[in-house]
Amino acid sequence: MKILVLNGSPKRDKSDTMCITRAFLDGMQEAAAQDIHVINVIDKHIEYCSGCFACKLNGGTCIHDDDMKDILREILDSDLLILSFPLYCYSMPAPLKALVDRTMPLSSMAMQKTGEHYEHVGQADFSRLKYMMICGCGFPNAAHNFEPAVMQFQYTFCGPSTVITVPESPMFNAPEAVSVTAPRLEKVKTAGREYAESGKIDQALLSEIALPMIPEEVYAAIVNGEVKPDA
Repeated sequence: MKILVLNGSPKRDKSDTMCITRAFLDGMQEAAAQDIHVINVIDKHIEYCSGCFACKLNGGTCIHDDDMKDILREILDSDLLILSFPLYCYSMPAPLKALVDRTMPLSSMAMQKTGEHYEHVGQADFSRLKYMMICGCGFPNAAHNFEPAVMQFQYTFCGPSTVITVPESPMFNAPEAVSVTAPRLEKVKTAGREYAESGKIDQALLSEIALPMIPEEVYAAIVNGEVKPDA
């Protein structure tokens, strides 16, 4: 499978969420060899979308001459697109949002009704492409935190999609937390193997991955400096 990972974290390889994504990819690699390319979005020259709609009227050609041309080609050439990002203000970091905005050349001005909402008709064939969102956050629980980002992702990428969310993700880069983070990453690797083998992940496993790694109140107390991490 040809996999394109858009790492939306400004921290690049030090991203807490990329710890989750790498574990998932490791699981996929255990099932079968994968062709993986990771793009650190923060390193790319991506202008903001100007909303001129020239791309929709001129056969998909954007007025900006930047790195998005190559990124769009790579998206269309992939089998799986993974958006890996930390939760910023209940959404994605600005560099990744700028990239997502610039995928507008993939669609036309024409609209069609899908379910209860309208969407633009595609200018390119990306029917084979599957989508995945992997998102970590610094809050101690998943409920009432990830929902806005998940909804945005699912409306933006309307094809077959999978969502992995993990709270308390700063612990993945904390050596003293390895006793709880290592088992969680093993579950993520299992999810990767399942996805590589069947194209889907057991819902019960996804629910386990989304659980807090330590009790919410303990995590909050550590973050607030009320107790030491090893207490």
